[in-house]
Amino acid sequence: MSASTSVAPKSHAAKTAAFSGFLGSTLEYYDFFIFGSAAALFFGKLFFPDAGAAGSLLSFATLGVAYVARPLGAVLWGHFGDRLGRKNVLVLTLVLMGVSTFLIGCLPTYSAVGPIAPIALVALRLVQGISAGGESPGSSSLTLEHSPEGRRAFFTSFTMSGIQFGIVISSVVFIPITMLPQDQLMSWGWRIPFLASAVVTAVAFYLRRRLEEPEVFAEIKEDAATAAIPLVALFRHDFANVVRVTLSSLVTMVNTVFTVFALTYATQVVGLDKPMMLTVIAVANLVTVFTQPMWALLSDRIGRKPVFITGTIGSAVLVFAFFTVLGTGNWALIFATAIALTGVFYAMPNGVYPAYFPELFPARTRYTGMAVSLMLGLLVAGFTPAIGTALTAGDPANWGPVAWMTVGFCAVAAVAALTARETFRTPKAQLGLKPARRGSAPAPAETAQETAA
Repeated sequence: MSASTSVAPKSHAAKTAAFSGFLGSTLEYYDFFIFGSAAALFFGKLFFPDAGAAGSLLSFATLGVAYVARPLGAVLWGHFGDRLGRKNVLVLTLVLMGVSTFLIGCLPTYSAVGPIAPIALVALRLVQGISAGGESPGSSSLTLEHSPEGRRAFFTSFTMSGIQFGIVISSVVFIPITMLPQDQLMSWGWRIPFLASAVVTAVAFYLRRRLEEPEVFAEIKEDAATAAIPLVALFRHDFANVVRVTLSSLVTMVNTVFTVFALTYATQVVGLDKPMMLTVIAVANLVTVFTQPMWALLSDRIGRKPVFITGTIGSAVLVFAFFTVLGTGNWALIFATAIALTGVFYAMPNGVYPAYFPELFPARTRYTGMAVSLMLGLLVAGFTPAIGTALTAGDPANWGPVAWMTVGFCAVAAVAALTARETFRTPKAQLGLKPARRGSAPAPAETAQETAA
């Protein structure tokens, strides 16, 4: 077989994986993030009506419980993804997310069944979190392993662009719903985005079934070189990278602050129009869909670390500008700073990490390493709206502590990334190997011992 004919199928597989990752992430995270919008706008009154001013805090807490479940899902899906394969796990996570989201739309509210309503809401949110624990790590790992050398970040970035597009759709779908009369909005209108997930899930299921297992994993499985317990092997050989990726992923809290806490601040404190604010979030994330592949492509040229760290620091600075401008009510400035924060600076680390994080782990524990590390970091991100509400002492107008909290998390993420190895020029077959062993056969600690684990 000639070089040209062998490269063509690999390129086609990479494009298929990237496209499937984009659409699958779009559809699955549409389900995940409509909960965030509903928590900011409706759930306090629907499920915690007796809580008074604490209703918003409890509503945000339901948002955060999914992030508690994410590490559990990461261990579960990472184990089977590294043992049995990436494809089937991604199909299962999708179905689980779709069913749980649809059932949220069917829930009775507190006025109908009392405390059973918030308990059921929390239970289904936990299921969503378990599902999400394997989605982006699995999609990133699969796409990375299909991608050609020199363009790994570009192809994997489409997974994150899909997630951002899912946020766009989840924001846009609430715009006409928030225009409904209040009685219709609170009785049945809020349910529509959740019930619509049935169609979303069916389309995504079809796409996921068409994925193929990456060649690098197929070879490991054929050679019986998979780890018996990937989590044990991961912590035995790559604990330092687990810590690095966990801390680096704290930068994701920028997006949670932007899409959830800022939405509450803008609509309930400043008094800005809800549909217009949702439009701001949608437009900023839509810009990110296109800028993330650009930053990823740049990281394929100059390295992961310069792009990741620059964007992380820039995000910390722009948070102050964004909240300041929100207080003015000037829509032109609000759109401009929102796009700068999310579409420019946050897009840098967000577009790079789907390649950078899994590149730090070897193929046999890559899914588990990416999933567990990322989800531990996202656990903090999920609770930042609740933490921010607590820090403001019930006064959301006091956004200063939230901004400084963002600075702190971004600083930690930047330092953690600074300590990690640069991977953009490392051949795919050598990713995750210790520097002294590159170019040679893996040492026994990475084969026999890990397999025994």
